[in-house]
Amino acid sequence: MTTHVAEHFPYAEIVRTLPVDKPWGSEVIFATGENAYVGKLITVLAGHSLSLQYHEHKDETIRMMTGEALLEHGPSADDLRRRVMYPGHTIHVPAHCVHRITAITDVLLVEVSTAAEGWRDDVVRLSDRYGRTGTTAP
Repeated sequence: MTTHVAEHFPYAEIVRTLPVDKPWGSEVIFATGENAYVGKLITVLAGHSLSLQYHEHKDETIRMMTGEALLEHGPSADDLRRRVMYPGHTIHVPAHCVHRITAITDVLLVEVSTAAEGWRDDVVRLSDRYGRTGTTAP
């Protein structure tokens, strides 16, 4: 009887995910969108910044795990609020919100976002110190 019941329930899946080097640190994508969400661990090294960017469709929630970072966010690149984030802070970044995170110290972030089709390319870079402005390059 146990075997029959087990056939109707799914099993968990264990996968190994590895960090991918980025010009500002590294990222591990631990949920790749198959279940309607994306999950990332993001390490940003002290003094480095993510792009000043927004997303057409993607909605993000970011949790600050370690370190200290400057968050810039607003409706446009010319109208940004600035706030220092510390461990325990969680931010919600809706689609079309311009944003950038700059690490004051080394930081670890957990990001969970929506996974609409094309989510990997849903980034509009307004400014990028690593030569990626105007691209969706990783």
